Amino acid sequence: MGDGRVRVFRETRGRRGKAVTVVRGLPLDAGQLDDLARELKRLCGTGGTVKDGAVEIQGDQRDRVVEALVTRGFAARKAGG
Repeated sequence: MGDGRVRVFRETRGRRGKAVTVVRGLPLDAGQLDDLARELKRLCGTGGTVKDGAVEIQGDQRDRVVEALVTRGFAARKAGG
């Protein structure tokens, strides 16, 4: 995306109707993404992964994730539906 904004989406496509929170646009390397994903999973009390440079957290956790990212200094906002 390249505009410095971190976007937090809710996706269900390709997941048999189950919602997943996806974080894109993070200016971090692979190791830092793994660490951040671990923190977000612990905060939300759910599972997740890092896939194709995006963090995926199970369930619709957009509000918690945006709040956590803003606290850590990222320009994060909810995007999509």
